[in-house]
Amino acid sequence: MASLAVSLGLRAADPLTNLVGIPNYAPAYLAFHFVWAYGILSSRTLKQWYKLDHQESPRYDLVKYGEAAVKSGKITKRQLNMMQRCESASANSVENYTFFLGAIGFATFSGVDRQTVNYWGLMYTAARIAYGAAYVLIEDRKVALVRGLLWWAGNAACFALLWAAGGKLNA
Repeated sequence: MASLAVSLGLRAADPLTNLVGIPNYAPAYLAFHFVWAYGILSSRTLKQWYKLDHQESPRYDLVKYGEAAVKSGKITKRQLNMMQRCESASANSVENYTFFLGAIGFATFSGVDRQTVNYWGLMYTAARIAYGAAYVLIEDRKVALVRGLLWWAGNAACFALLWAAGGKLNA
C-alpha cells in the first residue's frame, strides 16, 4: 500500500533508505538516554527518600553524611552502598552518553538506513537499562561481573553504528 502511495506521488520515498514509513528513532533514543543518565539513575531521588539530600552541596551528600547516617541508624549500610552504586551508575551513563550520541548521530547523518539505526539504538538501550539495573541492584561481587558484559554490549552497539556509518562513507 505504501509503495502505491509513493507511485501515485501521494507520499515521497525516504531519500536515505528508499523506504516509506520507517521512523527515525534516533532522537527518541538520545532523549531517553539523557533522561536515563541525568534523571532516572540519579541518586538524588534515593537521597531525598532517605533524607540525606542537602541542596547546598548534593554531590558530596554520601561522602559527608552517609557513614554518619548509618551509625545513627537512619539508614543501613546496605542502603548506603546501593545509593553509592546508583551514583556510579549515573556517572557511567553520563560518560557513555557521548559515545552513543556520536555513534547514532554519525550513523544517521552518513545515511545508514533507519532500520539499522533503530535496531542498534534499541540494542544499546536494552543493554544500558540492564546495565543500570545490574549496577544498582546487584550486591554480590561475582554476580556483578555481568555488569561488565552489559557495558560491552552497549559499546558493541555503538561500534556497530560506527562501522555501518563507515561503510556508507566508503561506498
